[in-house]
Amino acid sequence: MSDRPQRVRVGRSPRHGRGLFARRRLRRGCEIGRFAGRATRKDGEHVLWWLDESGHEQGLEVTNRLRFLNHSSRPNAEVVGLDLVAIRNIQPGTEILIDYGPDWAGVD
Repeated sequence: MSDRPQRVRVGRSPRHGRGLFARRRLRRGCEIGRFAGRATRKDGEHVLWWLDESGHEQGLEVTNRLRFLNHSSRPNAEVVGLDLVAIRNIQPGTEILIDYGPDWAGVD
């Protein structure tokens, strides 16, 4: 499913550098895109960590536009496996945000 370019765009974020924004209305439950990249064991700026089906931690150095997702403690999307899913309706032009998790020390 890639990053569905018709659904999202990268633009200047008021939160941090660049961000990911909705091009059109995204309904709750909508699959916004799928993370793509290279498997890695090293942490980095654009690395997504998740648990595979057997409970082993996996790393993906994200290379598609989903790497520009910014953090919020009040996200409008979440990562499910390697998919990005809207957890509430997102209006066109709205920045798509995820919660980076409890270890994130960044600003909200």
